Amino acid sequence: MQNAFVHIRKYSSIFYTLLLVFFLEKSSGEGSGRLLSEVRQLTFDSIRAGEGYFSSDGNLLVYQCEKVPKNPFYQIFVLNLLTGEDKQISSGIGKTTCAWIHPSGKSVLYSSTHLDPNSLDLQSFEYDQRASGKSRKYSWDYDENYDIFSKSLDTGQLSRLTKHKGYDAEASYSPQGDKILFSSNREAYSKPLSEKHKLILQRDPAFFNDLYIMESNGSNPRRLTSALGYDGGPFFNSKGDMICWRRFSSDGHNAEIYTMDLDSGSEQRLTDLKVMSWAPYFHPSNKYIIFATNIHGFNNFELYMVDLKGKRKPVRVTERKGFDGLPSFSPDGLTLSWTSNQTNSGKSQLFLAKWNHNLALQKLGLATGNDDLLLSNVTQGSWDKTIPDLSVEDSKFHIDFLTDDKLAGRLTGTEGARIAGEFVAKQFQKMGLEPFENDKWHQEFPFTHSAKVDSGSTLFWKKIAQETLVLEQDWNPLSFSESGVLEVDDLIFAGYGLRPKQLVNEDEYDSYTHLEVKDKCVIVLGGLPDSWSEEEKENLRYDGTYQKKARIARDLGAKGIIFINPESDEPVSFSKSFANEMISIKSLSLSKNFVRKVFSSNGRNFESILSKISKGEPYMGFALPKTYLKGKITVIRERGTGINTLGLLKGSGNRNNNKLIVIGAHLDHIGRGRRSSRAKKTDFGKIHPGADDNASGIAALLEIAEYLSDLRQKGLFFTEHDILFVTWSGEEIGLIGSSYFVKNFTLPHGKTINEKVMAYLNMDMIGRFKDKLTLHGVGSSSKWSAFIQKANISTGINLNLQQDSHIPTDTTSFVSKSIPILSAFTGLHDDYHSPTDTADKINHKGIVKCAELFSKLLIILSSEEDLDFIEQTPPKKRMGALRAYLGTIPNYSQTDKQGVLLSGVTKGGPADKAGLMADDLIISLNQVTVENIYDYTDAIGSLKPNVTSSIKIIRADEKLTLEITPLSR
Repeated sequence: MQNAFVHIRKYSSIFYTLLLVFFLEKSSGEGSGRLLSEVRQLTFDSIRAGEGYFSSDGNLLVYQCEKVPKNPFYQIFVLNLLTGEDKQISSGIGKTTCAWIHPSGKSVLYSSTHLDPNSLDLQSFEYDQRASGKSRKYSWDYDENYDIFSKSLDTGQLSRLTKHKGYDAEASYSPQGDKILFSSNREAYSKPLSEKHKLILQRDPAFFNDLYIMESNGSNPRRLTSALGYDGGPFFNSKGDMICWRRFSSDGHNAEIYTMDLDSGSEQRLTDLKVMSWAPYFHPSNKYIIFATNIHGFNNFELYMVDLKGKRKPVRVTERKGFDGLPSFSPDGLTLSWTSNQTNSGKSQLFLAKWNHNLALQKLGLATGNDDLLLSNVTQGSWDKTIPDLSVEDSKFHIDFLTDDKLAGRLTGTEGARIAGEFVAKQFQKMGLEPFENDKWHQEFPFTHSAKVDSGSTLFWKKIAQETLVLEQDWNPLSFSESGVLEVDDLIFAGYGLRPKQLVNEDEYDSYTHLEVKDKCVIVLGGLPDSWSEEEKENLRYDGTYQKKARIARDLGAKGIIFINPESDEPVSFSKSFANEMISIKSLSLSKNFVRKVFSSNGRNFESILSKISKGEPYMGFALPKTYLKGKITVIRERGTGINTLGLLKGSGNRNNNKLIVIGAHLDHIGRGRRSSRAKKTDFGKIHPGADDNASGIAALLEIAEYLSDLRQKGLFFTEHDILFVTWSGEEIGLIGSSYFVKNFTLPHGKTINEKVMAYLNMDMIGRFKDKLTLHGVGSSSKWSAFIQKANISTGINLNLQQDSHIPTDTTSFVSKSIPILSAFTGLHDDYHSPTDTADKINHKGIVKCAELFSKLLIILSSEEDLDFIEQTPPKKRMGALRAYLGTIPNYSQTDKQGVLLSGVTKGGPADKAGLMADDLIISLNQVTVENIYDYTDAIGSLKPNVTSSIKIIRADEKLTLEITPLSR
């Protein structure tokens, strides 16, 4: 309900299957007739990226990319495929390559030259070369300073595993984690060379590369190959008893794919294409190898696959001019990662796609009739586990799956949310439902999912000599900051930066008294004075937020605001400001150590001032004129994609004339609670599983869908109308998914959605049934009471019927379109929006009872011709902090525009009477600038009921000023 890496063996096989299906199709060829489907580009923020390899559980991907500031060479990163978190592993100095995650998931193996004392000079030289326009054609560098390292992901400890002069790289762990396979030309530097070979070493050091194997701690290295030409890119198979690699001819013109049995040392050549074939990788089934080759043109690398004995002609996988190479499979063999330059820039990035293993076996002539996807026996058993009857065990199955840590709280737009959506789609498909539109189970919608600080953001302090402040150590922008250049030569200290209305009106507390801050920068303390009582702090909690203080400074004309962290000496972290909305003022935080420098340079003692002002008494602000700061803030607001999942139970009537009954529940939750958690401070950042909110509603929805579909298949249920089952995303961040559905609903010309949709039934937080089930929205139609009574006679559940239709959940999207709604709810509790909302606290019998009631309501509705809608005025005394009521329905997802976009207005309300409508962008209310929902809330707070005020909007690029008269709440 909207706010009023653990290994789980039980579901690991299902997760491997579900991780395939997230990917947006970027090219043609999706479907059973293609080896690759659901292709998507994975990396975007690097100059180039490549060589991605999965962890043993499939949750992480280690790769190399160019994106570290001041270093033009590859560095190593680990990407969490569940959360999207991207973590730099290597030092940022020198060159790195060829990384691999230990099977335990606790360390990362990679090669690096960071110990080379010339690293920084080489970085500068490379930058100069690129800046001069003399950038060389991309080629690999076999630097003699490459050594192999292992870094602990827990402690960060770095262990050097090789110390020989020469190129030691292209390393990977065995599946057991006890051996390391790598390529090296170390003997070219340790043994005497002929004059001929000395010349070759200067020209082509890779000529001397051979394969080696050593213990995981770097001990006991043994040479495996000694052929003339480059042996490299070796990998173990999934059993660890065989390796594959590429071998270049002695002239370096051609390369072929080889395997070796490690017990016997016998080699086998798999290809004879007489071109450059390289980057081989075993499929986990150990039945074939995928590799890259330029058989279709020198610069056109394509992916091919070949059987493990090389008896059959290699089979083409990709068909696109350019580079497609460096492939690798996920541990279950169902996802392919590879490097491709199929990008807008033409620079290589990582791509992922769903891999059709069965088709690969067929194309290679390896299918036996018994082969199936590696985990098909497990996944099919999982899908078939549920039964058609309304079942407590089914409810447990659904909720246990949706609350698993691997879904990380199902935050909209994350991998966990996509796993959940695909889980629902698979259930719909198994039940016999049909996709709603365009043969797709999912409806995608855009939203602004996060903000991040660009690494190019800089800040300098000029006292005597210019000093560079270190990002994250000395300073941080705040996520709501305006981007741009900030130059501070007149800094004003404004205490806590407060102007609370209830105190200002009494002339008791105003941090800006006698201060002129227009076109200046202010510096303020975060939070509220320590000495204020808990009651006072609670009453003024909103005034103490960073966003509120920034808006006050903005409205006073300040060009920037600097925050002092009240909780520690560190600057306020970028993530802790929690806002994706932009406020038109440069906003940043300084460390207390640097604040002390600023105050000291102006003859002020920061600690002394802090001790006085924290007492809570009014304190006169002052200027800090001997301060010069200059910098650039760049905050990137990133768009994401959420999904609604829809399954249709078709009626028997004419599809164009029959009605549509919609039943839904929101699938998303709040992830780790970064924005709307009610958790204790000790639980901050923990996964919020959302068992009641709202895995409970999803469990009931799936039970109803399976039950009614089975009845129809048996001829026991007949409906004239289509029934649409929907799981929404984006509910927790502003009803975005349901709003998008309603706004984009396809209708014949001149028709409105309420002419097609008969009713909307909703289930949100129904898992804590004790003594009654509350049904909201009974007053939205004159027929609901009779229908509910009829359905409940045999169900026998204690009901609490509420007339009000204006509740903070997805029903709002339908009520605003004059569609009758009914929403089930078992009540709030202490675990709401907390990590403690867990599956073990769910009353599954109560969920089944709710599912039974709503199933019978759907059966009743299916025989009705229509349902009347009753317009309701929202009840008074809601949202007690606001006295005025306008009847607007904001679209919370539109944070890329300055203003508040409306998704609709309540019919008959003040906004409706004023002429406001959906898609209007409010930019001012009662002379208060409106840039985001917080400004809008403040502006509403300034209104008086029954007193007309002006409201400025943008409608279809035209600015309009309307008059609006609010009502009293």
